[in-house]
Amino acid sequence: QVQLVESGGGLVQPGGSLRLSCTASGSTLHIVDTDIVSMGWFRQAPGKERELVATIIGESNIKYGGPGKGRFAISRDNSKNMVILQMNSLRPDDTAVYYCNAAIALDGQLIPNIYWGRGTQVTVSS
Repeated sequence: QVQLVESGGGLVQPGGSLRLSCTASGSTLHIVDTDIVSMGWFRQAPGKERELVATIIGESNIKYGGPGKGRFAISRDNSKNMVILQMNSLRPDDTAVYYCNAAIALDGQLIPNIYWGRGTQVTVSS
């Protein structure tokens, strides 16, 4: 099994910054030919659909969704199976639950499994 554990959410004032991190763990990650194809972040605000914030595919192919372009930066530490989201210039409409997402091909699978973390709350308010 694979677990994604997020940290770093909380309450911040408008204009502030937060750093979210997510680590993938599980014994199956150590199997030869297991590949973390992508890691990234989605978010879901009350009454809205879950949306892409940012994701890294492979070593460096980064895609940003609409919300954080120009304000958020995603990075990945493959040695730690970790993905980090640096969020700057936060606005009240960034308030949401942020979910870590990973696509992992276990033991040479052609089609990766999709995993989700439990989510971490980010609240931007004065």
